[in-house]
Amino acid sequence: MDYSRKIAERLWNQADKGELESHREETFIDDIIQKSHLEKELLSHLDGIKTVFDGGAGCGRFSILLAKYGCEVTHFDISQPMIDKAKELAAKEGVLDKITFVKGALEDLGAFADHSYDMVISFDAPVSYTHPNQEKVIGELVRICRKRIMLSVSSRLGYLPYLANPIQRNQFILDENCGDPYVEWCVANREKAIEAFYFKKDTVMKLWNEGLTGGEEEIAAYEKGETPWCITYTFMPDELEDILTRCGVKKIKLAGPGAYVRTIPRELLVKIMKDDGQRRDFLEFCHQYDSNPYVCGMGKDNLFAYGEL
Repeated sequence: MDYSRKIAERLWNQADKGELESHREETFIDDIIQKSHLEKELLSHLDGIKTVFDGGAGCGRFSILLAKYGCEVTHFDISQPMIDKAKELAAKEGVLDKITFVKGALEDLGAFADHSYDMVISFDAPVSYTHPNQEKVIGELVRICRKRIMLSVSSRLGYLPYLANPIQRNQFILDENCGDPYVEWCVANREKAIEAFYFKKDTVMKLWNEGLTGGEEEIAAYEKGETPWCITYTFMPDELEDILTRCGVKKIKLAGPGAYVRTIPRELLVKIMKDDGQRRDFLEFCHQYDSNPYVCGMGKDNLFAYGEL
């Protein structure tokens, strides 16, 4: 088994992952923006869709939404804690009978037949955590798809600014007193991170040229019994479009959820998010702005792709 898969399995199967991940939209503004963008895309492309495969479905943010719209959904994830949380949330929403829960890794979709789902989705970059098998995984997701496919993967152009901004998460904290341990860590270590920062051009160029974050250090940490972040492959827009084209996907559309929001300081973002009218209008404009092909690579975390078979 590749180290990427081993590390991902250990990370996402931590006992508290289900609970923590289910609150991301209550914790970080960039998550609100990204999920809103994906929801708008999903709901505008549901005509003729009855069956959906949600690969890397997490706590059910989209599988539950689709089930509420009448779809039969296969919720597929590597994490048992997140599947358990998704089942709990699906039961609360009254759609447990519309969702089939399957534990597994995206590297192994052999049990699913060709063209077995009207729509295939995979959001929040699980494909990027399958390095060096990311192209094969995309091909498999296309293989089991009959009509439409939607993916969001880690964006290389979106990730590169992180290497010059160790406090980038602080910009998007919705409530510094929410009690989330990661939020508390970000707030407590802000000044220390600024003081310790040094721009390393070699590190930036390595990501630019290779597209990979993580590697030997993460593998060493894993072997010591630690739980490092996933080894992550980041895509360039033309690269992702080319892979999908070679897999037979047509009418491809790319977007960069989070491109607009990353330009706005936290004080103003919090003000917008706490006013229902401003928030609604802001989310609608973010979707419009982030869908422009000229900014598709600068989505904060993810590069989104839509296509048809």
